[in-house]
Amino acid sequence: MKLALYRKNDQTCFGVVTDEGLFTLNGKLGAGINDFSDLLGQGDMAAVAALVAGGKADTTLDQVTLLPMLPAGAKILCAGLNYQSHADETGRDKPKPNVGFFIRVASSLVAHGQNIVLPRVSPNFDFEGELCVVIGKGGRHIPVAEAMRHVAGYTCLMDGSVRDYQKNSVSAGKNFDASGAVGPFMVTADEIADVEKLELTTRLNGDVVQRSGVDRLIHSIPRMIAYMSGIMKLSPGDLLATGTPDGVGWHRTPQLWLKHGDRLEIDIPGVGMLCNTVAAEGQAA
Repeated sequence: MKLALYRKNDQTCFGVVTDEGLFTLNGKLGAGINDFSDLLGQGDMAAVAALVAGGKADTTLDQVTLLPMLPAGAKILCAGLNYQSHADETGRDKPKPNVGFFIRVASSLVAHGQNIVLPRVSPNFDFEGELCVVIGKGGRHIPVAEAMRHVAGYTCLMDGSVRDYQKNSVSAGKNFDASGAVGPFMVTADEIADVEKLELTTRLNGDVVQRSGVDRLIHSIPRMIAYMSGIMKLSPGDLLATGTPDGVGWHRTPQLWLKHGDRLEIDIPGVGMLCNTVAAEGQAA
């Protein structure tokens, strides 16, 4: 299934994407399943699929405003330098023994179709396409062997980076308002037979700028889950961005920075395609 977060008539909704539109799940799943996080952590996905099969869509995508695939209160944990090809292009070719990660805040991400904002204070705005894991069942100290049981599904993420700020502070460079995006939907884990066979492509104005198989990750998804859950409790809806491959604008000659009007696509067949336009701060795209 594909699950969506969206706003309709001033209400935050969660639902299933169907061929006809959206089947809203609010109020239809019984006691204890009140929002998207509840669904991911406690919901019976087989029962949801049966409910949707026995009903019909109640709205269409053009009647709603998509929201980032990020439940309220969820954490955004991002792996850094997790593709060898990206480590090589940065000159740091020895992978760390443990996952290096940083945290993004919710205000730094927008939804599919919304503008990503080129900040006023810097032109050094870069793109990073990533596969993003969505946590279902939460937990602490999750063993590697059990980690995939904690995956609810997958989505796409654009980890926008303001590189001159990042040189001094990763937190600063990664957390400008509306500098990244996540979505458009979450594909449930049962739809992906082998996550390592997925291929990620980033296109800028139609040109391919990044392409890699997920099998080239330095630290696997189970290892990331196990490591991060040893530091903090993972909760339903938390996002784990798995890292970006080579091809980022910072390490090109000449450097390739995002500019007003650029169109970005993060395309992972089987998961989805996240599309956003870049708009200079204070301007419409």
